Amino acid sequence: MIEYNTKQWFFILFTIHRNHIFKKILPSLFIMGCYAFCVVVFENYMGVKSSNTVIHSLLGVVLGLLLVFRTNTAYDRWWEGRRLWGALVNDSRNLSLKLNTILKNDKEAKIHFAKNISEFSLSLKLHLRDESHLFEKRLMIFPEVKNKQHIPNAIASKIFTLSHDLYKSQKISGEELIILDKHISAFTDITGGCERIKNTPIPYSYNFHLKEFIMIYTVTLPWGLTGALSYWSVPAVIMVFYAFLGIEIIGEEIENPFGYDSDDLPLDKICLNIKNSTYDILDCEIKNIDRFIKPEEVLNINYE
Repeated sequence: MIEYNTKQWFFILFTIHRNHIFKKILPSLFIMGCYAFCVVVFENYMGVKSSNTVIHSLLGVVLGLLLVFRTNTAYDRWWEGRRLWGALVNDSRNLSLKLNTILKNDKEAKIHFAKNISEFSLSLKLHLRDESHLFEKRLMIFPEVKNKQHIPNAIASKIFTLSHDLYKSQKISGEELIILDKHISAFTDITGGCERIKNTPIPYSYNFHLKEFIMIYTVTLPWGLTGALSYWSVPAVIMVFYAFLGIEIIGEEIENPFGYDSDDLPLDKICLNIKNSTYDILDCEIKNIDRFIKPEEVLNINYE
């Protein structure tokens, strides 16, 4: 996710080199500009200058409404994903706070919980990015997730097992187990909410119809503008195409907010915050074996 100062309006406006949307659709803008130029040359050569923008004006209103709905729907998914990960941060901290009070001087149990709570966020991030295989390098400290198809569920189960073992050994009461169970169950609820966003894209028919509508509108636009604007219709078509296609590309990027796109959620940073908070609350030292790994470090990680 790109971090920036929202108050630096002019800086944002003129940093085109950071506008990944513009870079992504630049080839399409070039092709559309060449097409519009050919239309203008053809109409001038043939002596036919059509000028009827009434239909495009009416269709533009409809297309604008469709794009607004598309963007709002995509942003709702992005914001819901952020709320779910915010809830994960809160539940991880609340669970750690209550465990720190309940366990008191049981250092070994605190270390086990610190590892599992923090690693749950890492496993969920990798799961949502279809990169669960990267977690295999951590089987040395988490052998119980070996051969598991759903690693976040396996770690959540491990956390519950640890808390239940504390109850069986009479280190915590039944009431305290219920208090802990509320936060542990929230981990599974958050996982299900994130999977729902990831596995349920915008309906295909709506997505196809919108893209088709944008293409038909912009392809026919030069034929309606040439008579009134002549060669000025070329930049006009490019601007309209940039506006419509840019909004559609933004919607595509943020409808699944768990990936690596520039506008996706900063999951790496959130996971690190959860880990630091958990280890700090439970007063545990982060050793090299417990540190988070980046995808490019997977093959070179040192467990000493």
